[in-house]
Amino acid sequence: MAPRIPALQVLLWSLSAQEGARCGVRSLSTRPAHVPRMEYQDAIQTLNTLQTNASYLDQVKRERGDPQLQLEAMKGFLKRSGLKVEDLDQLNIIHVTGTKGKGSTCAFAEQMLRNCGLKTGFYSSPHLVQVRERIRINGQPISKELFTKYFWQVYNRLDERKDSCPQSMPAYFRFLTIMAFHVFLQEKVDLAVVEVGIGGAYDCTNIIRKPVVCGISSLGIDHTSILGDTIEKIAWQKGGIFKPGVPAFTVPQPASCLQVLMDRAKDIGCPLSLCPDLDAYEEDKTLTLGLAGEHQRSNAALALQLTQTWLHCHGYDGVGEVKEPWQTGHMLKQPLPTASAFRLSFAMVQGLRETEWLGRTQILQRGALTYYIDGAHTTSSMHACVHWFRDVALNEEKPRTGSVVRVLLFNATGERDTAALLKLLQPCQFDYAIFCPNITEVSASGNADQQNYNVTLENVLSRCLENQRHWNQLMEEKVGLDLWSAAPLELEESLMKKASLRGHGLLLVPVTERLLNSSSLVFPSISQALQWVTQGRDPAFQCSLVTKALHQHPVASSGAVLLQEAASIQVLVTGSLHLVGGVLKLLDQSLSQ
Repeated sequence: MAPRIPALQVLLWSLSAQEGARCGVRSLSTRPAHVPRMEYQDAIQTLNTLQTNASYLDQVKRERGDPQLQLEAMKGFLKRSGLKVEDLDQLNIIHVTGTKGKGSTCAFAEQMLRNCGLKTGFYSSPHLVQVRERIRINGQPISKELFTKYFWQVYNRLDERKDSCPQSMPAYFRFLTIMAFHVFLQEKVDLAVVEVGIGGAYDCTNIIRKPVVCGISSLGIDHTSILGDTIEKIAWQKGGIFKPGVPAFTVPQPASCLQVLMDRAKDIGCPLSLCPDLDAYEEDKTLTLGLAGEHQRSNAALALQLTQTWLHCHGYDGVGEVKEPWQTGHMLKQPLPTASAFRLSFAMVQGLRETEWLGRTQILQRGALTYYIDGAHTTSSMHACVHWFRDVALNEEKPRTGSVVRVLLFNATGERDTAALLKLLQPCQFDYAIFCPNITEVSASGNADQQNYNVTLENVLSRCLENQRHWNQLMEEKVGLDLWSAAPLELEESLMKKASLRGHGLLLVPVTERLLNSSSLVFPSISQALQWVTQGRDPAFQCSLVTKALHQHPVASSGAVLLQEAASIQVLVTGSLHLVGGVLKLLDQSLSQ
């Protein structure tokens, strides 16, 4: 009997030497050695050499116990680049942290302030397709020319003044933060909206001394190895962005979180207020938000308070007229003062409606295929994603003829509890679950923005197989419960479904057998996964020889028939913003231009 070949080895073999070289994930030992030519791609490749390796990441975690050590190191890098911390006061910063929704909150606020005629800067992370998305002016990523100009300006200053210390150059995120400050100052923005990277207290953006206003969006569990393993510890970290005398706002949180935030604000001397619900602004008519999902109402409410406070501090008193304080029985129970609602200006109403934030509750229609794209990667954000998906996808009008096939495309990275995330996705009733790493499978020269030198191809594929095992186990448990609870007649009907559908070429295995096999697949890249899902029905994905070989798997071959004949295919892409970025890069070529 031939020895069984491990699934991981099959996946690794499926990537030819040529295709392996094209992937955006390499081992730590294969960083590019090149002489910079001061062009955009050279800037990106040089930036990638600043990605933290494992030993440095361990050092960072050890230093997290001493916030001063973290912040002093960042101040030292900033000074070497030619700036002082005091220079950042000129940027009139809105500083925002949170677990879920901090990026959306920033996007709402930036759009509203831009609609007021102000020149805005916006620093966010991570990027989806190109690094320069992280640094925006007036809502647009800075051009390749500007990115290249400021990258080499900052990099060369730091390089010229470095010492012999192994960490004498700032790591990836620290460097981009410093570069963003240079861009905003030299481009003379009226204000900068700055999103925290991780946490707050020890985040490198927290060298900001005097923001105009601070905000904390919804809190949850994430990055536990760095921020702590309880929501109270995480709240303490997030409250670290509070500054003496600087107004701050937060949204409704668990009582224990609010208490921690209140204590932090009191210790620091920061006036903290709770945002009123968005309902408080909707006396006349319901507000339209550019971002879908019920959870975005909380983010919009926070953004309104941040925007109004910034405008008020800069003399724009007529922009939003303050109404009576918003109070309800629910709010009166909160041990935190609630901010006043106000009458919205046209610029604010229009700003909320026009806000765009790619990769968050985004829908793309391509013929029979509909892509539902959301970068949810925590339990709280996945709850919101499932609620949104079920609301829009499961309630869509079904085609008059033909079937609807529902597909999950998923990946999760880092320390996240994949089993918990996948369990939340079960009610979405997926016909197939597809797992792949965050690799788009484009040429290395065009993929530098998405390269990650901190993991190997074997690492990421192992994680995908682990994710698949979690899903299969969950499905087997569900089917077991369903079968035991099914009436005899229902069970017989489900077992006989094979016979009734075989003649139509719609199903090659019985329902029970298909469910017990969990109808799940692992592909080595996003491109190959979507080639199978689309079955030639989306021009963006043409089947390669490697993908056709992978399609010999029984689940792949039987699923191909269903996908080819389906009247509608709904694809939910979630679990990782990096996965979302790879999908968007393939679906929308303009994002790479």
